[in-house]
Amino acid sequence: MNRVLVTGFGAYAEEVDNPSGEIARRLDGAQIDGHNVVGRVLPVDTVAVREIIAEAIESIQPKVVLVTGVAPGRPAPALERVALNVRDFPVPDVAGRVPIDEAVATDGPAAYLTTLPVKAVVEAWRTAGIPGYVSNTAGTYLCNQTFYLARHLSKGSVRVGMIHVPALPAPAVEIGDPPTPSMSIDVLEEAVRLAVSTSLHHVGPDLRVGGGAIS
Repeated sequence: MNRVLVTGFGAYAEEVDNPSGEIARRLDGAQIDGHNVVGRVLPVDTVAVREIIAEAIESIQPKVVLVTGVAPGRPAPALERVALNVRDFPVPDVAGRVPIDEAVATDGPAAYLTTLPVKAVVEAWRTAGIPGYVSNTAGTYLCNQTFYLARHLSKGSVRVGMIHVPALPAPAVEIGDPPTPSMSIDVLEEAVRLAVSTSLHHVGPDLRVGGGAIS
């Protein structure tokens, strides 16, 4: 049976309740449109993540790889358009590493574009009443690194992409005034499910609708 790989991250820094990891746990063992979902919670560790994502892709042989990560301050789920071949960490990983201007893969190109139909996914979200948008930067931390590695290590017609999700409501209340934008875990899970379903079934070029940004 065809499989889908959904990854999220564990706790790091102040993100003790990482919604991306909870989404991966919830979806592990689920089925989406007849495809078995394998969820993996990745450590926020710049060294360990490469081996883990490589092993997962090799063993699962997924049709779709969807990396998820939390981005506090973002108001809604964001589909990332591009992964950069750079690690320039604003905060240490869980092992205390802070790479600066280092490559994700020395044998890789400067960047990879997503192979998900991102405009079609945004349209599916809007039809379902879920706000969301296309983002042109996945940052330079572990989310970007994992997105890049997933593209770099996947072969053939695998669709690979990434979604940044907002913080959960409970932690957001504790962050400050004004509160950080937030969204419930149930809505975020549904957004990821719709992204997987749309990516599995969309045929041909992505929708030709606006989704760019001035900055």
